[in-house]
Amino acid sequence: MEQCLRADVLRDAKQPPRSLVALHAEHGNFVWATLQRFGIQHPDLEDAFQDVFVVVQQRLPSFDWACPITTWLFAICRRVAASHRRRAHTRRERLGEVVDDVPDPARGPEEITSSREARLQLEGILAAMDLDRRAVFVMFEIEEMPCDEIARLVGVPIGTVYSRLHAARKEFATLLKKSEVERARRGAR
Repeated sequence: MEQCLRADVLRDAKQPPRSLVALHAEHGNFVWATLQRFGIQHPDLEDAFQDVFVVVQQRLPSFDWACPITTWLFAICRRVAASHRRRAHTRRERLGEVVDDVPDPARGPEEITSSREARLQLEGILAAMDLDRRAVFVMFEIEEMPCDEIARLVGVPIGTVYSRLHAARKEFATLLKKSEVERARRGAR
């Protein structure tokens, strides 16, 4: 809180957008990407996105514009993602798989199947990770964002980003090892 009150932070603070529509236009892509980083699947993504902006609409009048809006939006996305993950219907309801792209006809069926299995394994591992660590892991390892940018977006010191990244890598390695053991066990049957 004290950091938000410092004069240099206040000088660099963005002015509030004229409307919720302007805020949505300016930061919608950030919210969408953040929800994906937190593991919201495609069938639930639009609902979660809307939930974020419902909260934004309700709380925008009380937002302190001395702090970065992306930090505030990130926190809202985290709470909305956690809420969506706790809901029983999102764990049970699987209507079908979203096809992200058309398979390359030059690739053989074994390669396509292997690629699909690897993607599903990655999604399963990421879904099992702690939300804060998962977000930092995805931003750094998959989206290749620098740690200083992650720290700015998340609103934490850069040391916290390094700490979460280190813990996320350890958690990922542990979950990967468990996943490989499980796959080997299923393959032996």
